[in-house]
Amino acid sequence: MHVVMAAAEAIPFAKTGGLADVCGTLPLKLAEQGHACSLFIPAYKRALASGLPMIDTHVTFVVDMVGKPMAARILKTTIGNGLVDVYLVDQPLYFDRDQLYGDDRGDFRDNCERFCFFSRCVVEAIERLRLPVDIIHCHDWQAGLIPAYHKTNFRDFQWYRNAASVMTIHNLAYQGRYWQHDMGLTALEWQYFNWQQMEFFGDLNLLKTGIAFADIVTTVSPSYAMEIRTPAHGCGLDGSLRVRGNRIAGIVNGVDYDVWDPRNDIHLVQKYNIDNWQIGKRQCKRDLQRHVGLPERDHVPLIGLIGRLAGQKGWDLVKPLLEQLVETLDVQWVILGNGDQRFADALSELARRRPDRVAVRLEFSDPLAHKIEAASDMFLMPSLYEPCGLNQLYSLRYGTVPIVHATGGLIDTVCNLNDASLSAGTATGFSFQNYDLDSLKECVLRAVDTYSRESQVWDTLVRKGMAQDWSWLNSAIAYESVYRRAREMAAIDGRL
Repeated sequence: MHVVMAAAEAIPFAKTGGLADVCGTLPLKLAEQGHACSLFIPAYKRALASGLPMIDTHVTFVVDMVGKPMAARILKTTIGNGLVDVYLVDQPLYFDRDQLYGDDRGDFRDNCERFCFFSRCVVEAIERLRLPVDIIHCHDWQAGLIPAYHKTNFRDFQWYRNAASVMTIHNLAYQGRYWQHDMGLTALEWQYFNWQQMEFFGDLNLLKTGIAFADIVTTVSPSYAMEIRTPAHGCGLDGSLRVRGNRIAGIVNGVDYDVWDPRNDIHLVQKYNIDNWQIGKRQCKRDLQRHVGLPERDHVPLIGLIGRLAGQKGWDLVKPLLEQLVETLDVQWVILGNGDQRFADALSELARRRPDRVAVRLEFSDPLAHKIEAASDMFLMPSLYEPCGLNQLYSLRYGTVPIVHATGGLIDTVCNLNDASLSAGTATGFSFQNYDLDSLKECVLRAVDTYSRESQVWDTLVRKGMAQDWSWLNSAIAYESVYRRAREMAAIDGRL
């Protein structure tokens, strides 16, 4: 198959979150499986500065943005030693900015216009480049218009006739919702601005558009695919998702073990594997303790936390948990992240009060993230909701036992320790069901007690986690199945 992907970001060009990891890695794994893959992204300032050679395809055209003619130029480069062609949609007025979606004042006010332009350019460029398309795979709201263009035969492009569409939701909370008069920017007929397709409480909703028109909708874990069809997690789109029935699938994101594996991690003072994990983690713990200014204590439990300081990530529970436990529980905490100032201030105060137990770095540092994963005995990830999550997958490979809220991708990837899972040999971590402080506290104390009192059980947990395979190859194979299903659905609908 020839798979064409469209996304707002992808490594190594531009990244704000896990979307970039998926869109920069999945095409490579599909190509390694024998598929032809192409990727479209905006030509952001940082993408053009990626260091990769850019070729002018000499494909240029003008898009009418409600009476404002905007020129587009298509640039090309490759990733994976030429395995994947990457096409960049160049229009400096929209994309020559320091950030992708906003600045200190908030989201860019023209984001709807920017990504309507991007989607329209993708469908136009595919036609002009004469790309043979079997699957057009669109990621998040920024590419949500493309399935609508495909299904409605917008411009009657030749490539539509042989293609099926897949829409992937990475986080349903981000929907691309704009006022109804931005409908003109889409260039689609107003007949599609209805409650079943593009309209959402009087507004234009670009993610809903992709959900309504795609042949198959996917999200980034099986449990999240079920959760978003409920009012509790559906963000107002649960009804739109339920009507898609069996055309929704959940596939867990993969891990790039070339980067995230203690056997070959360039950031570690001591590399290690499943056979010598105790020696390796001891050296890595000492190195991290020195690095962040904690006392060098081998046997004290070390709990790591990495990520955005936001309520969705569970910090409204973590803050009071630390305030309760920091004086009474002999545990060290290492925290890396930035975000909500109220959480940052509270964590800084805890680190000032107990520098022997709490180390906080209000930044993002990739080398330090690797050190924390390797040095920690446990990794705390109590997200309110989590479409997939990656740090719990990194933790499993590094022998760092996850403590998670049983939601979304976390429940799909971490098996809670209990008598049944221990007996079956499937336990890999600790999880709690109810999202409240008491449940989180009980789970953390249970993990710390197991670490301190049951060394054989802990060794079993670590080894089981390190032996798991959450590689991108498995995810790519699952996407192959989804692509075949999408083409079957398109054939049933009479379009293939």
